[in-house]
Amino acid sequence: MTSYPNIDSLERALGLHFRDPNLLLAALTHSSYVNEDPACTWGDNERLEFLGDAVGDFIAADLLYNRFPDWEEGELTALRAAMVRADTLAQFAVELGLGAHLRLGKGEEHSGGRNRPALLGDAFEALVGAVYLEGGMEAAAAFLLPFLCGFLDSRNSLLRRDAKSRLQEWAQANYKSTPSYAIVEESGPDHARVFTVEVLVRGEPRGRGTGRTKQAAEQAAAQDALDTCPGTASRRLGSVRQGPAAPL
Repeated sequence: MTSYPNIDSLERALGLHFRDPNLLLAALTHSSYVNEDPACTWGDNERLEFLGDAVGDFIAADLLYNRFPDWEEGELTALRAAMVRADTLAQFAVELGLGAHLRLGKGEEHSGGRNRPALLGDAFEALVGAVYLEGGMEAAAAFLLPFLCGFLDSRNSLLRRDAKSRLQEWAQANYKSTPSYAIVEESGPDHARVFTVEVLVRGEPRGRGTGRTKQAAEQAAAQDALDTCPGTASRRLGSVRQGPAAPL
């Protein structure tokens, strides 16, 4: 079952180059493949997925922190979560055509694993981890930022700064109702309180958010709701400057 694929063609398809091809192969190898082929020498992508998750969180946080210096912690956290959640990463994998290059066991192959969002998202995270190990944080950022910036730019013409106002418009248009906000948790010392707020529309919970102030937590909760309510858009984002990609 084991075959060492044509690395050159694989790298061309993905737009990457690895000095250590085993990193690329591992990133695209599901555990089901390794379980069925003990001769596979490069292992599966689970450890790389763990690493890529952390690297991706940092790159997204760095992008948002520098791009939006006036935003509160809760607002930044909510948007970062939307940028790196499973379905977003799966879409990045689809854009890259990653499914065609995965190495799957027979069961995963026959059950449609190449198109399964969870599996695609995991593979994309693993690829981020592999790029990081190969070329460091600069290379990982050069690889990931175009996807993150594309995510932001795709919302640019639809989004607005005030998430609470946008959610209120949506609730009034669809339910003739105004969202309500409730503090569900307070933590931290008196001088550094952290508030967790839940937003409800007609009594139904729609989102949660945290912040150092009640207002920031409410904005984060509204942002969370906007990311899941049908027919909504979260906020207006300025265009994101994208630097040139750095080679691995």
